[in-house]
Amino acid sequence: MLKKNRLWFRSALLAILVVAVGYTIYNSMNEESGTYISKGDTAPNFVLTDLNGKQVELEDYRGKGVFLNFWGTWCKPCEREMPYMQRQYEKYKEQGVEILAVNVSETNVSVKNFADRYRMSFPIPMDKQREVTKAFGIGPIPTTILIDKNGKVVERTSESLSEKKIISFMEKIKP
Repeated sequence: MLKKNRLWFRSALLAILVVAVGYTIYNSMNEESGTYISKGDTAPNFVLTDLNGKQVELEDYRGKGVFLNFWGTWCKPCEREMPYMQRQYEKYKEQGVEILAVNVSETNVSVKNFADRYRMSFPIPMDKQREVTKAFGIGPIPTTILIDKNGKVVERTSESLSEKKIISFMEKIKP
């Protein structure tokens, strides 16, 4: 009888834990995601301040291809992508392609140190309150959204990008 009660108690406790973990995961995924922006959608406009205190508004980039990258300094795949992105930015900015590297909720100091280390010259809008991250439905980072000259989303990916892939993406959104 005692063994039966212990087994029942352990099973009930395990079931409660599984439900609690499942609920937590479900809630955090839904809370983070906001509206999921995907291929064919019009990219929602946003205004953020970059590291230099300048306002960055997506609408100002109409007529250009935009490589919109959501990233963090702590993210190893993001760190690997940055030198590739910088090299391709130098090549493609004269061809009408811009990179906006939206940092997700970090301090200016840590982002500035990171940007200086990797000699990043493209705009780095700071999404401190995660408003733009939520508006685009960003979950894992890095996430890159390709936007054409008309403001339409051409592609969205959350994979770590090779330099070859970045080049193909830049070609895809070149006006």
